[in-house]
Amino acid sequence: MDQIWEPEELHYTKQIVYACLPLFVAFPIFFNVYWFVACTLSSSCSDVLPLAYRILVLVFVFLIIGIIVWIQVANWHRIELTIHIIGVASDALSKNLKLFLVLPLLTLGLVVYYAPIVVFLVFARFNGKFVPRESDGEYSCEWKQDSWVPAYFALAIVTMLWSLAVMVEMQVYVISGAISQWYFSKEDSMPKKCIRTSLRNAFGQSFGTICLSGILIAVVRVVRAIVDNAREENPQGIVNLVLRCCASALLGAIDYLNKFTINFAAITGEAYCTSAKMTYELLRRNLLSAVFVETVSTRILTGIVFVLSSAYAVATWAVLRGVSNLGKDSYLVAVLAWLVLIVILAFLVNVLDNVIDTIYVCYAIDRDKGDVCKQEVHEVYVHLPISRSNRSPLIPNALNA
Repeated sequence: MDQIWEPEELHYTKQIVYACLPLFVAFPIFFNVYWFVACTLSSSCSDVLPLAYRILVLVFVFLIIGIIVWIQVANWHRIELTIHIIGVASDALSKNLKLFLVLPLLTLGLVVYYAPIVVFLVFARFNGKFVPRESDGEYSCEWKQDSWVPAYFALAIVTMLWSLAVMVEMQVYVISGAISQWYFSKEDSMPKKCIRTSLRNAFGQSFGTICLSGILIAVVRVVRAIVDNAREENPQGIVNLVLRCCASALLGAIDYLNKFTINFAAITGEAYCTSAKMTYELLRRNLLSAVFVETVSTRILTGIVFVLSSAYAVATWAVLRGVSNLGKDSYLVAVLAWLVLIVILAFLVNVLDNVIDTIYVCYAIDRDKGDVCKQEVHEVYVHLPISRSNRSPLIPNALNA
């Protein structure tokens, strides 16, 4: 890859990624050897799993590790590009650190909003009366809820799912609004109160757009859960197969159209349907893919989260074994530490992912207008491959630049 812009954040990004990449291989090797030795030394485990089967599993896991190494080597150029993309996103995020205060407050607001709904659900169960019931000539009393209680339960659950999806889209909107103001500002005039402006727009003129996007996401997730559950319960039948394929195609189309829609709405202030249409046309005109940005960067970030949390859990277990007498409880504490760190790092990665998506849309807008608002961003994102589905032999190769 050609020499491109390297901010200070990119230096630390390279250190983290290059330090974690070997651990992508080292940790599976460690756990693979550890369980093999532990099972061999344990009489109960070795009786259940004979030596031949243990060796077979050991070799199979090593083959998987070999495939992981091959994937890393084969995609090394994409890894380097991803490091630069993450570095650019980290630089943008460093200019809007207050997002790490605002976003948890939005989650806390959702919890406060849930509180009365949960209380009403609990008290709704007490609405009813005892009615007599006859069974084999014997009479007994049975509690019968009022007819409106099941409907209220359904309405409350739908409301909670919708509210959760709206909160997620609200966070995406706030992140996109703040980052886009940074992107389109001049270097010497960083906008003030950009997060406050984004919040005001989210709860104001774009609230309906966010609610519509939230209900679409909630419906997609519910339908996808129903389809997955139906596949597990009744996997056979040509009719079920056709219905599942149609549902998957429809849900995939909605996900494709919804990708970057809220980002674009936060940048331009357009309504949901207009934003979805304009985003699709924007990416198609500029031969940009709607899925590439999230493929490599998300996998690397997810791997880093897993590696760092696993290293932290192993270190916690080692310290507890050395300074305490918890015994087997040290494993439980290590697992809890692993879960807590994964939640924290997953939140950070989610924010960074949204920043990457927002910068991608801003770059597409710049490219569409023939403008360059952030030269350093263009120097990185210009290396992204164009969309193959929109490639035309009549388009000159100069458009790739």
